[in-house]
Amino acid sequence: MKKLYKLKLIALAISTTFITACGDAETNIVEQDPIVVEDEHDHDDDDDHDHDDGYTIESLGRLAVLAGDSNEASFFDLDDNALLDTFVLNDESNTLSASPDFRYAVITNRTQDYLGFIDGGMWREDHGEHLHDYEQGPAFSSYELTSGSRPTHLITHDGQLAVFYDGDADSGTVASVEVLTDNNITSATATLPGISYDINMHGVAEPRGEHLLSTIRRDDSESTSVAKVLPDQVGVYYFHDGEYELEQTLEVTCPDLHGAAQNHDYVVFGCSDGVLLTHQHDDEYEAEKIANIAAVGDLRIGSIYGHEDSETFIGVASGHGGGEAVIVTINPATAQMEELEWQLADGASAVSYSFSAHGEHFLILDSLGFLNVFSAHDHDGEMHWELEGQVDITQANVTTMPEGMSFSMTVAQNGQFAYVADPIAQHVVQVHLEDLEIESELELTFPPTSITWLGIAQEIEDEDHDH
Repeated sequence: MKKLYKLKLIALAISTTFITACGDAETNIVEQDPIVVEDEHDHDDDDDHDHDDGYTIESLGRLAVLAGDSNEASFFDLDDNALLDTFVLNDESNTLSASPDFRYAVITNRTQDYLGFIDGGMWREDHGEHLHDYEQGPAFSSYELTSGSRPTHLITHDGQLAVFYDGDADSGTVASVEVLTDNNITSATATLPGISYDINMHGVAEPRGEHLLSTIRRDDSESTSVAKVLPDQVGVYYFHDGEYELEQTLEVTCPDLHGAAQNHDYVVFGCSDGVLLTHQHDDEYEAEKIANIAAVGDLRIGSIYGHEDSETFIGVASGHGGGEAVIVTINPATAQMEELEWQLADGASAVSYSFSAHGEHFLILDSLGFLNVFSAHDHDGEMHWELEGQVDITQANVTTMPEGMSFSMTVAQNGQFAYVADPIAQHVVQVHLEDLEIESELELTFPPTSITWLGIAQEIEDEDHDH
């Protein structure tokens, strides 16, 4: 029997044979106590390994999957591929992502001005003398965000999630930002810190500890953007006394700003004429521009991918609405941009990009069903990305892809695995990123439109692979 939950707490009556939506229907939620995995083995006190035996859980994690033919979200245990629960969402056209610490599935509906959260059921707490893991069934959270207009760009970094609300010119609603953590979701924090603008904009915000780097839309007469709804400046906001205050406005402009990412030292924004680099120096942020290289042409770098442990960024230049794309690598330390020495196969287009859990791989999933796996290599002191190999994730005829759907992927945060969803075959495959092999399949009864990994992020141990 599937448990069905409305994301705005509109209860559904559940029956083993039929479902009736009545005004006085109730949904009884039975909360499970956290399942703590106790230590079943004795360990020598002189063991050199730092294990939290009795408190930590070994698990591949869980997978949240949105259905392409209904407004349902299903949750699976990746240890045995068992279906744990299914939830009915309020509306269609949702997007799916993970909370900053990967405990919650984040359900975003831009047109309904809505963010909801479903607890994946696995999380870790730091108890000082040890780490303590918990495991229970997935459960819908009563916490929701509905005060902002048009939630569009969700950026996570180092335990924080920045939600940028575009606002809407037709209704006169302004842009805004909210910043939250997994603890905010768990404790249902009523008022989140953020920014409220005085105009709408299609912007983005990068959370960075006590700072929030967020876009600024100037008056149309001053803006260097061709599309005036796109900002052309970046502000540095400082979290002080429970609020974000504008501390600095970067002087270097970024026309038609779209896309942002960060690593350990830099935050990078995409512009129509190049990319804007910024990094903190003493008490201020310094900024500079890397101009577009000839390979970019008239395209705009509108998507940027970064990782805390990667020295370089990956940028994707394309026209508005997709089409031709040029992939570039961006090295902020040397202020250089170069085209990735690789091309998609004829007839293929990229449908998803991602770094691996610890940044040693960059993944490009294409429309023909190939997962292209890149690794960073040092040549004469400079870092270059090279194709390690391809994994063919489908045996189906890709021309039979359901209308409006595509392959999608997510990356595990506790091992060398990527998960790729195939709407044609209606399954998800587990790909080992070092061996470049499919290791298991999760069979579905519906075409998946989006997936995200949930669980307890962990350091990846050296698996002694030879390359």
